[in-house]
Amino acid sequence: MNGIVKKLLQWLVLPVIIVLLVVMIVNSIMEPVRFNKEKARREEVAIQQLKDIRTLEVAYKSTFNRFTASLDSLKDFYLNGEMEVIMQIGSQDDSVAVAHTEAVKKANRGITSEKLFEMYKAGDKNLVFNVKNKVATKESILTDREGFDINSITTIPFSDGQPVIVDAVVKMVSGVQVPLFEAKMPYRALLKGLDNQLRINLDAERKDQNKYEGLQVGSVTAPNNNAGNWE
Repeated sequence: MNGIVKKLLQWLVLPVIIVLLVVMIVNSIMEPVRFNKEKARREEVAIQQLKDIRTLEVAYKSTFNRFTASLDSLKDFYLNGEMEVIMQIGSQDDSVAVAHTEAVKKANRGITSEKLFEMYKAGDKNLVFNVKNKVATKESILTDREGFDINSITTIPFSDGQPVIVDAVVKMVSGVQVPLFEAKMPYRALLKGLDNQLRINLDAERKDQNKYEGLQVGSVTAPNNNAGNWE
């Protein structure tokens, strides 16, 4: 009887144990692969969002001569603000228009671009000049971003609503006051829900390399021309 039981254990239980061990080994091999694949997918979304924030920050600075640490301010600037843009009227390749413009300037010493613009609007289309004009922010930037939603810039994707970390300062650099900003998405938020030990290992690896444990654009500590740490 004991021999029969032993054989049954060998035929039934051992194969099950072997299968379970194989599954565990395969999972241990595949889990990092799945982690890295999902990490890459999430980073692609996050990087585009950080690029959008950078575009908004640079436009904000061109208007106010400083960056902002408030993403709500960026949203308001995009939805309700205006930017000063330089418009070119006429063409420098039109020699007749260029000569006519020079004659008008000689006849009216110190004439401004705004006055030339008034003359242009009044009917003198034979002018070539640049003029500053105010245009709605949302008509000036991110117009090529299909599906862009300004309301999405404040939170880290895949994080259940955790906020993007933003800072802005004016810092003395080589004797000059320089506006700086940074926007961060830590991996602990961006990779929420993925294997926590693998994420901890990733953070430790980045820390050992003196790199930020996540995605970052710009820097308030080391000026980097608003570069992203993925670039």
